[in-house]
Amino acid sequence: MGEDATVAEFKVGIKLLRDGHPNEAFEYFRNAADSEQRNPFYLSFLGLSVARAQRKWAAAVELCEMAISLRRNEAQLYLNLAEVYVAAGRRDDAVEVLDRGLIQFRADARIKRARANLGKRCSPVLPFLDREHFLNRSLGKLRHRMAGRRGKVEN
Repeated sequence: MGEDATVAEFKVGIKLLRDGHPNEAFEYFRNAADSEQRNPFYLSFLGLSVARAQRKWAAAVELCEMAISLRRNEAQLYLNLAEVYVAAGRRDDAVEVLDRGLIQFRADARIKRARANLGKRCSPVLPFLDREHFLNRSLGKLRHRMAGRRGKVEN
């Protein structure tokens, strides 16, 4: 496949992914990545489509991390990896990736916005237990519900 055809495949995949058709986008990204196996954009967006369409988190993360290792100076690659982590339920990893991106791309509004959307976590209710301990998780959910109700009463 020629370079122009590969770029055209990639652009169609981007449009399909943006329009909410990750299964169809996957085919276009796979074709593009097969043509240029060291192109970080093709790998990263292939990973994103694998996450959205197939929910194969490990494969998606591997593709996105490989893309970042090929080109560390591209903000979109960090955003894609963070989105894969969020979809996989690995919010802390997404925050870490976006924080790394903010160190490198201080002025990138997209990374700032994505990081702000993830917010800042409260400290664990019982700091002597791990954040993932069932008591911290249960009490944290209760604290979150109570804070939401308090906000409604104050309004």
